[in-house]
Amino acid sequence: MDIDFKEYQLRCELRGHEDDVRGICVCGSKGIATSSRDRTVRLWSLDDNRRFASSKILLGHTSFVGPLAWIPPNSDLPHGGVVSGGMDTLVCVWDLKTGEKVHTLKGHQLQVTGIAFDDGDVVSSSVDCTLKRWRNGQSVESWEAHKAPVQTVIKLPSGELVTGSSDTTLKLWRGKTCLHTFQGHSDTVRGLSVMSGLGILSASHDGSLRLWAVSGEVLMEMVGHTAIVYSVDSHASGLIVSGSEDRFAKVWKDGVCVQSIEHPGCVWDAKFMENGDIVTACSDGVVRIWTIDQDNVADQLELELYTSQLSEYKSSRKRVGGLKLEELPGLEALKIPGTTDGQTKVVREGDNGVAYGWNMKEQKWDKIGEVVDGPEESNRQFFDGIQYDYVFDVDIGDGMPTRKLPYNRSDNPYDVADKWLLKENLPLSFREQIVQFILQNTGQNNITFDASFRDPFTGSHAYVPGQPSRMSDISAKPTFKHIPKKGMLVFDAAQFDGILKKITEFNNALQSDQEKQNLSLTELNVSRLGAIVKILKDTSHYHSSKFADSDIALLLNLLRSWPIAMIFPVIDIVRMLVLHPDGAVLLHKHFEAENGISIAIFFLFSDIRL
Repeated sequence: MDIDFKEYQLRCELRGHEDDVRGICVCGSKGIATSSRDRTVRLWSLDDNRRFASSKILLGHTSFVGPLAWIPPNSDLPHGGVVSGGMDTLVCVWDLKTGEKVHTLKGHQLQVTGIAFDDGDVVSSSVDCTLKRWRNGQSVESWEAHKAPVQTVIKLPSGELVTGSSDTTLKLWRGKTCLHTFQGHSDTVRGLSVMSGLGILSASHDGSLRLWAVSGEVLMEMVGHTAIVYSVDSHASGLIVSGSEDRFAKVWKDGVCVQSIEHPGCVWDAKFMENGDIVTACSDGVVRIWTIDQDNVADQLELELYTSQLSEYKSSRKRVGGLKLEELPGLEALKIPGTTDGQTKVVREGDNGVAYGWNMKEQKWDKIGEVVDGPEESNRQFFDGIQYDYVFDVDIGDGMPTRKLPYNRSDNPYDVADKWLLKENLPLSFREQIVQFILQNTGQNNITFDASFRDPFTGSHAYVPGQPSRMSDISAKPTFKHIPKKGMLVFDAAQFDGILKKITEFNNALQSDQEKQNLSLTELNVSRLGAIVKILKDTSHYHSSKFADSDIALLLNLLRSWPIAMIFPVIDIVRMLVLHPDGAVLLHKHFEAENGISIAIFFLFSDIRL
């Protein structure tokens, strides 16, 4: 089928965010707003040379920012506004002219996932399964929209709302009444958009896009992505754009993919501007604008630089024979003699891996040939921008969303299971079940692997329920990892990722103990600890970042209530909090309010740890 279409080319790159760019909002003629894991919202406006430049940075969220919505100019906001939602459970309303925060809307219990502007009201969706309606800075309505996390919400021109959820459905709402449930996707519905005059577009974790009539009929299904599709948008021209974890923004026309725009990372969001240009948000922290207008295409040097970025990114992730190309030694490795006849060694030659065999008789390396992956390589799946042999959907039950488990055949399934359970904050008692799931679904049942547990963060062994204790050889000379200590331990250094993992591990242990369940943290409190650590890690913003009183109260409560053997990671967080200007002030305020009891507890526990 012949389709009249002009290909998009890079117009410009907007750099400034310090982490993944997660959301995009086109603010009419005012410019573009973008959100990021770096906890900021940035406004980009055209300068006198018709180039986009960062005009304002909106600071106020305490964790990563996701969905955005534009508020057209009105009597309260003559220049318009932006609404943002974050992992910190907050919805913030900003004035585009001043960059100041007008309202902070508090009420959601978990991450805010979607924002819609509805005739002066703000409507927000959340992982807490609810929709909330806000008016003049106050919550006026709240209801459970799905039995699973609500991932997105949009408003139709006819006034109804549409939601997408981890339960794989879309729902059409008039007020708090569900008019229709759309069923068809096989995984989470992540993104929604209006297709003018036709219906509703949806993007799903199942890798597909669908166009629905408002009546619920599927008008079109678009398949082409090889991983989760995070976003979808449409233009008055009839074009559709989608962003995916497979690193491509795809442009569709009449249900056919007419262009795939490759990125050096996951494409979290993609939006059309009014003139038809496309804005993409990438996990490399860069916002990119793509155009079909030849007068606006980037100069040749910029285009070549982008091509080079893509090449470097792909090279860093290229595998040959199951090995990472960048990790292979160079030709200098062939200067080292082999030890046995026929010993093989793979080295990097340019963009390829080449195998050599050791010739014992002639004492030299003979070239065997280039190492290539099997024909199934093209079918490998992406997860977080990386290709794997398998990406499994794991249903852990209890109404929780399906989790993604990536796996390569060259991996040890026990190591993969250990890391995945820790990453997903799941009990290690699931270990053998996960391993057997991997073996059965990869046909590796007859292969023997090392089943010993080694903590991915500390390198040490740990108790795994249902398995015998590991006994060391009592005749062997004992060795100690940390004693004697070589070098210095400094007060202002901390392994934050390890700290959070240890807290999660202890919290899981408390939850599984019937007598101590009341001491365990809620999911919201675990999220708050993550937000606290995120602030502490970002030392470049210590001058402006703030903590809430509830953050300090949470930490001090853990010091008082948790078993002594479990509080050392909490002490580490408090130790780093002292170094933060706002953290130190709030700590002092709490200590004074409690007559110094908390500080005595803190130093007592610090002595215990030392």
